[in-house]
Amino acid sequence: MHRTLNRKAAVNKLFLNAKTCSLSHTIHVLPDHIANQIAAGEVIQRPASAVKELLENAVDADATEIHLILNDAGKALVQVIDNGKGMNPDDARRCFERHATSKIKQIDDLFQIRTMGFRGEALASIAAVAQVELKTRTNDSDVGTQLEVSNSRIESDMPVATPVGTSIAMKNLFFNVPARRNFLKSNAAEMRHILEEFNRVALAFPEIRFMLTANNQQLYQLEPGSLKQRIIQLLGNPYQSKLVSVDEQTDYLNIRGFVGKPETAKKTRGDQYFFVNNRFIKSAYLHHAVMSAYQELIGSDQFPSYVLFIDLDPAQIDVNVHPTKQEIKFEDEKIVYAFVQAAIRHALAQFSITPTLDFDLDSSIQSLSSIQQPFTEERRQATAGSSLFSGFTQKNQAHLIERSSGSKPWAGLPIREVPTPSEQQPSLINSHVDLDEIEFTQLLNTYIIYPLNNGYRLIHQQRAHERIRFEKLLEADTQQPIASQRSMFPATIELSGADSALFEELLPELVALGYLIEPFGKNTYVVQGTPADMESGAEQQVIDQLLEQYKHLAQELKLPRKESLVRALAKQQAIRGGQKLTEREMRELVSDLLQCQQGNVSPDGHPTYLEFRADQLNKLFGFQ
Repeated sequence: MHRTLNRKAAVNKLFLNAKTCSLSHTIHVLPDHIANQIAAGEVIQRPASAVKELLENAVDADATEIHLILNDAGKALVQVIDNGKGMNPDDARRCFERHATSKIKQIDDLFQIRTMGFRGEALASIAAVAQVELKTRTNDSDVGTQLEVSNSRIESDMPVATPVGTSIAMKNLFFNVPARRNFLKSNAAEMRHILEEFNRVALAFPEIRFMLTANNQQLYQLEPGSLKQRIIQLLGNPYQSKLVSVDEQTDYLNIRGFVGKPETAKKTRGDQYFFVNNRFIKSAYLHHAVMSAYQELIGSDQFPSYVLFIDLDPAQIDVNVHPTKQEIKFEDEKIVYAFVQAAIRHALAQFSITPTLDFDLDSSIQSLSSIQQPFTEERRQATAGSSLFSGFTQKNQAHLIERSSGSKPWAGLPIREVPTPSEQQPSLINSHVDLDEIEFTQLLNTYIIYPLNNGYRLIHQQRAHERIRFEKLLEADTQQPIASQRSMFPATIELSGADSALFEELLPELVALGYLIEPFGKNTYVVQGTPADMESGAEQQVIDQLLEQYKHLAQELKLPRKESLVRALAKQQAIRGGQKLTEREMRELVSDLLQCQQGNVSPDGHPTYLEFRADQLNKLFGFQ
């Protein structure tokens, strides 16, 4: 028996050895520099990723001044200079190692994080895909440390004379991974992503002076001040008198910040910022809470502006659920949802924007002992077993987000479906009419009506003109640009930093589409001319609306860039409902619509006209 067991053990050992030998030729341990490059892909996806990490490191270093310097939209250089506490020589060398961090010593520390970075992967990831130069000095040292790192290896280490703080320069991003460098977008597109990250950090810390220089041109110098001042500096002067303060203090969490008045709501998501313990996050759930607070104040297709800060015990959240740390988990998200919704309703009510009934309700909620008194574990268990808690967690409550049923938002509305060319209703293209023999009538300054042999046709003038402009603009390109007319008095327009970066990206196409626009300094442009068939005037409003419409089409509907721009321009340039037209203008509009390839629908799919036949009219009046 003993001999049999020994024989089996020997066979098993031989089998395991053979299996190990066969696998040794297939499974390898990656070299450190390759492993670092793969890991860097989770953290550093584009120049904006490095900007985020370096700015957050500067904040964590207790800096009061932070200067971001860029060349070639960060592809050639991203440099962050701060006046923080700096690093000693040992820490300077150690910071480029993976998982090197001063924020965590034991696993419990992960649930008490109040700093921006904590994983210790940022500098290691940057050094894996770029050439890095670090200069740093602490206050108790007369000499600083300079390191040059390339491909995760320290190439140079020497003392240097440098101010207290840290300067870290990331050069030639993805120089050793050319395939990834090829996936970077245009400079204008990459700059937009950088400005998004810059705005998020600058909004979170209005007490810090931030400067941004790009290609030797200073774009921002943000002086320390209040949150409202910082919002106006970054998001634009129109918010000067359009912000409503939010400030609710409870035992469980605090909510502070600003929301925009209903008239500032836009068609696109943009000026919307949530911060939890000063860390920017993305949360569709909390966004829904904000939207529900604005219910009946704005359209269902509009988005309010907000900059909101939620402060709560770090033990109530998990920030380690996503590589960028922009997604977090709340221990009890329903409570956070309810507080956010109530706080915004309270704020809007205080400024007489919502009915006072909501204000009274929220005021009584705030006076409840459950809010004012400490929330002990004993009270938590008692509350969880109560009927009130059970009712709060059931369906049909304000905090519940129902899964979409897939129905269209316009379902049930009395809107006639747009006919396709294969259906019985004829399209305008196939309708042979002599326009010179027809008398046109404008109805309600919005519709054009004219008779047919067996009925009449009703045209929506704005939708029809949008279709005409859309097809004309779509045919234009750089070889055959649309004619421009120069303005006798060129207009100067000013945009926010983010809009300016987007505008730079669209300028070549705008020139081909009839606009003559020239940069004129920091986020400022001069409109020298407009399309020849478009009236000049109110250029600032026109460009603002154009960018807003473009962002809606490109971001929300995910349309290609050129189609988004052309559709935005078509909507911008079309005549409006309520505009009185002459007989000649009506005839020209209908004539142009007859020439369109798809004249029966507007670019966004709505009917441009309806046709009524005699037999249909007879049935409406009860005649057979």
